Amino acid sequence: MGFDLEALREAVKTHGTVVRVVIAGIKGSSPREVGAAMLVWKDGQSGTIGGGTLEYQATEAARSQTTATRLTHHALGPDMGQCCGGAVSLLSEVFDHEALNALDDTVIARSASGGEMPLSVKRRLAAARGQGVAPEPQLIEGWMVEPVHKPTRNLWIWGAGHVGRALVDVLSPLPDLAITWVDTGPERFPDVVPTGVTPVPTAKPAELVRHAPTDAEHLVLTYSHNLDLELCNRLLSHNFLFAGLIGSATKWARFRSRLAALGHPPERISRITCPIGDPGLGKHPQMIAVGVAAQLLHPARQNELKKDLSA
Repeated sequence: MGFDLEALREAVKTHGTVVRVVIAGIKGSSPREVGAAMLVWKDGQSGTIGGGTLEYQATEAARSQTTATRLTHHALGPDMGQCCGGAVSLLSEVFDHEALNALDDTVIARSASGGEMPLSVKRRLAAARGQGVAPEPQLIEGWMVEPVHKPTRNLWIWGAGHVGRALVDVLSPLPDLAITWVDTGPERFPDVVPTGVTPVPTAKPAELVRHAPTDAEHLVLTYSHNLDLELCNRLLSHNFLFAGLIGSATKWARFRSRLAALGHPPERISRITCPIGDPGLGKHPQMIAVGVAAQLLHPARQNELKKDLSA
């Protein structure tokens, strides 16, 4: 994870002044990692630094913060009665429109306690901007350095029906996913689409397949079996990292036969996963979404995808 600039921009746009609280350093055990952050405003918050007493006290302190920047240190056991047993340093910064506009869009570095930027930080910034080497979030000689977060996985969801909407609700909060959501018209989408999701209404969804990155992941679940079939056909001709199709074993048997008739060999057809999710969870849209999300995020499956991509 890195500095979620888009989330901060949205929060400042909506709420005005926002305090960003980030874990700047850790000693021993901690509920979250360095770089984990939350945003706090007058009557709300988003994100988390781990919950519990640490987050509660940090939230209250953020709402009463009078300085632009504050670095604090907390022993989780002695100070807060938490069982983690470690110590955490928190950097709390106040952002408004002016402060937001001063931020870089590649790597963000700012002083936690004043003073000139040290050479070690300058070198990391130069490497990040000149060589594309993103540094890990870290506190260096009193300066907090964080790469600007950019999603690393492209997920295309084909269909905005009940299951499509449930999937977007479950998956859109995950920081590493950039979701493209496709259906046949604007009326198919909800009035409010989550941040980080790009809705694409089009009369001919299958025509968009050629515009998808070849390392994208796809979930096909439209209202039409004919459209599902055409999307599978186009995907098999285009390439992808993962493709999942909603449906029963019977539906998939028919699709395999029809895809073969369209000229796709069996080993290529088998790259499409159907059914998707965990049938044992049930057929409720949210149950399907939870099962599919677990399937997408399972570490073992991700290793298999990497092997497929490098083959």
